[in-house]
Amino acid sequence: MSAAETPSVRTPARAELRADAVIHVLGVGASVAGGVWLIASTAMQGSATLVTGVVIYALSLCAALAFSALYNTVSHARAKDILRRFDHSAIFLLIAGTYSPFMLAGIADPWVATVYAFLLTAAAAGITIKFAMPRRFDRLAILLYLAMGWSGALILGPLSEVMNAHVLTLIAIGGALYSVGVLFHIWERLPFQNAIWHAFVLAAAICHFGAVTAFAQGQLL
Repeated sequence: MSAAETPSVRTPARAELRADAVIHVLGVGASVAGGVWLIASTAMQGSATLVTGVVIYALSLCAALAFSALYNTVSHARAKDILRRFDHSAIFLLIAGTYSPFMLAGIADPWVATVYAFLLTAAAAGITIKFAMPRRFDRLAILLYLAMGWSGALILGPLSEVMNAHVLTLIAIGGALYSVGVLFHIWERLPFQNAIWHAFVLAAAICHFGAVTAFAQGQLL
């Protein structure tokens, strides 16, 4: 989840790197603690389908934030190049993973199943491209991220049967934050650009964590 790696137009100041590091530390710590709590609380009473969706989501969230932290803090050139592939690939996992609890709950609907299959296929294709052809199609990947992220709008009807307005609102707000954050993701000349982008990512992730939590807790009632 780093700024697009076209040739750098400027070197970030030390204060920018520190700000970005703080955001990553907060994100990784919160995702691990929150993920463990969410899985544990759901596993005690939840159905196998709900637990599966929550586990997929929690692991994808932790992976995305952890790889982002590693990629953005490691300075060794070879290690950074490898971590870049994991970092960008983990975004595909996070998008599909975030939708998993909701779509698995409504998987009996053919349209929901179709969109979920698209998400999984797109994630697999995106990951393959990121590992097989690194540093290519970066701009196209951003469009694919956005297309995957907003694909849930195609199944609002079926999903509204398993999700309440509160959950839907949190998902929409998180999606909007991610989308606005992309502007900073590509605005490489802006001071603190990377830290701002990752702050939007963290804010969006908090919204989606709230959505998954509210949904899971609702399913346990």
